[in-house]
Amino acid sequence: MTPGGQAPIGNVDLVKQLNGAAVYRLIDQSGPISRIQIAEQSQLAPASITKITRQLLERGLIREVDQQASTGGRRAISIVAETRAFQAIGIRLGRHDTTITLYDLTGKSLCEEYVPLPERTQQALEEALFTAIGRFLEQSQRKIRELIAISVILPGLVDPYSGVVRYMPHITVNQWPLVENLQKRFHLTAFVGHDIRSLALAEHYFGASRDCDDSILVRLHRGTGAGILVNGQIFLGSNGNVGEIGHIQVDPLGERCHCGNFGCLETIAANGAIEQRVRHLLNQGYPSKLTLDNCQIDAICKAANRGDPLACEVIEQVGHHLGKVIAIAINLFNPQKVVLAGEITEAHKVLLPAVQRCIDNQTLSGFRQNLPVVISALNHGSAIGAFALVKRAMLNGVLLQRLLEGN
Repeated sequence: MTPGGQAPIGNVDLVKQLNGAAVYRLIDQSGPISRIQIAEQSQLAPASITKITRQLLERGLIREVDQQASTGGRRAISIVAETRAFQAIGIRLGRHDTTITLYDLTGKSLCEEYVPLPERTQQALEEALFTAIGRFLEQSQRKIRELIAISVILPGLVDPYSGVVRYMPHITVNQWPLVENLQKRFHLTAFVGHDIRSLALAEHYFGASRDCDDSILVRLHRGTGAGILVNGQIFLGSNGNVGEIGHIQVDPLGERCHCGNFGCLETIAANGAIEQRVRHLLNQGYPSKLTLDNCQIDAICKAANRGDPLACEVIEQVGHHLGKVIAIAINLFNPQKVVLAGEITEAHKVLLPAVQRCIDNQTLSGFRQNLPVVISALNHGSAIGAFALVKRAMLNGVLLQRLLEGN
């Protein structure tokens, strides 16, 4: 299967999919747009544009709007994408919970539910997750006009080609065929992806990296990982999993990581590691307004923003090590933008300067010039990354073609 969730197809069908996707993308991203403008920008024959737009109109995926001003001949009718008539379910599956959200095709959240999922076996987790999805669908029925897909993002190792989950950090999974099981249970096209890489794609569609095609998103949460976009596409590598920057060694004499190595970035730049460092310093007698009873990541960030010396020192240390690894990624991928996500970004006034110093000292001058390092514009704990997989499947024609063919 392709990363969009489709098996290999014949040349004729592939051409049909690609042409339909090219037309739909222009309408979605540049509408209102006329058929003449679509033909000019897509370089497809006018007859092909007419046929494709007729199919899209009949399926209700686009609609005609007010005519454009005349340039001498008959006034051209404009076309826009229809976004309110179709919905998708996005699911963020965390280590102990899930967020289920109903989205329209613009990425607008129509309703959302948070559900604890303490189950610790693959079978129990799937049963609890599917029960939660079924209940959510029943409760959201009035908001749904046509449900076109369901998508799940999660931590671990995911095969986006087969829709199989190979590894999760908190439970044992045995080649979990999540996409296949979702499609059997809910009779919807389904997608599955890695949470951080999918968030990077969402950032490109809806957030801070909308203005560039090459970007790196780094997220600090329970772990540390990255999503890399090249030419507007998630960089996946040969087996669908890249961006594990949390396991780059930054301190050979550091703490042992759960991966088995020592001094990985994740042992320093992750919520648990940050909180543990603060507790250690408090026990050593370092002065701070933080206390052992109140040193969670949000409290640490607030203290750093107020200038607390212990909190600032810890955040700066995180920024220093994080900056070293980001500098490596910049030298490797030469992105147009770096986006940071996670709870620690609440202390961005302390964090960003530390990161920037490393970038300035350790990257090629041509790579760091005019390179913004910004904070994510999205809620990294939401299911927007899951919806981004649906959006991608519409824009690359995978899901679009299924809708046109009635599958």
